[in-house]
Amino acid sequence: MSFTTVYLTSENQASGWQENKQEQFVGNDIYILLASDTTVEDMLRKVQQSARKIEQLGIEQIQLAGNNWSEQTQWAFAMGFTAVNKLTNVQFCGEAKLIQRLDDKLAIYAWSRNLMNQTPAQLFPEQLAKLTVEFISALDPNHVSSTIIKGEDLAKQGYTGIYNVGKGSEHAPCLLVLDYNPSGDDATPVSACLVGKGITFDSGGYSIKPSASMFDMKCDMGGAAVVAGALALAIKQGLTSRVKLFLCCAENMVSDKAFRLGDILTYKNDVTVEIANTDAEGRLVLADGLIAASETKAPLIIDAATLTGAALLATGGEYNAVFSLEPSLVDKVELISKQQQEPVLQLPLALWHQGKCPSAFADTANSNIQKGGGLGGASNAAGFLSRFVDDHSSWLHFDLSAVYNGQRNGLWAAGGTGRGISVIAELLK
Repeated sequence: MSFTTVYLTSENQASGWQENKQEQFVGNDIYILLASDTTVEDMLRKVQQSARKIEQLGIEQIQLAGNNWSEQTQWAFAMGFTAVNKLTNVQFCGEAKLIQRLDDKLAIYAWSRNLMNQTPAQLFPEQLAKLTVEFISALDPNHVSSTIIKGEDLAKQGYTGIYNVGKGSEHAPCLLVLDYNPSGDDATPVSACLVGKGITFDSGGYSIKPSASMFDMKCDMGGAAVVAGALALAIKQGLTSRVKLFLCCAENMVSDKAFRLGDILTYKNDVTVEIANTDAEGRLVLADGLIAASETKAPLIIDAATLTGAALLATGGEYNAVFSLEPSLVDKVELISKQQQEPVLQLPLALWHQGKCPSAFADTANSNIQKGGGLGGASNAAGFLSRFVDDHSSWLHFDLSAVYNGQRNGLWAAGGTGRGISVIAELLK
């Protein structure tokens, strides 16, 4: 297959270039022309926009060339150009170590994005867990162990959220517990835990979604894909500490076995939850994962989920929303996010948000009965999750409002983006 070569430049390379045109064609080559005084942030955005335009010409393979490409601009181009069925179709340029670093990163993003793009028939809960084990184990086979708890065993072991959300489907729900322990010593303390929402399809349950809202719900396992990708990237980049991964996998369906409004669930930490909305299922499965993560006594717990429409409304899909009860931790995330070209936006979270989903029959409801969970829905969801994290752990919650696009736009192709992987990988390191 032939490659189209793309150069980055701030100077006209040939007479006859079109005025005010960012993409210039010279024979079979393409030049992206940017003013020399363009800010870094603006440059990265414009490079990604040019990459989208180039991909939409039907070009299949790209070779970046020339001396003006930095690591940041090459990554911005790759994110703009790559799309369904060509998630790795960019050849980078520069020193061998730089090319290898970008190739490794692109391959992991491609794996994560491809998971989000698969159909619900292809990617059911146990398949998501098995593919994750296979992918991460291949990176360091001697230091990865895993367990998949599924079906009735979830109920027997007290994982009430995952079990109840998934029991209405023909595909059994499951919890993946994956342990990356490079020391090989079982006594090594766990330095961090990752918890991912793995809802492989979300009908909304009896609080059923309208068709337009249900159409893209194959992406509701985006949190699982991101935290698994983050662990894989950290391992590839030399992670030396012990990390545990918990993927909370289920399919939220309507059937005579499905959970119902008014049901009350009792979690392993004795918190009781009344079901006010079966479409607020992500927080129910994450609660199990957060309890399991807390049991490890890890000093850092990070969860990621495509959790609320409220976060998407707040961020416009340009940022992932981030929540924490520790301001210094959010400061760290914001710094890393700028370095990694994956912007985040902090949304409010305080302990009093735990009381924003009241119930007359249980400690809390899982939502409000108002559409979208009421005012401050994303913060209310984060407040609910905070009930299931022990005080000894620092905790970050990512509401992944920028991880999937139902339609292409000026920066991204349709489908999974993988945004959040690099930020979480850096937090692990």
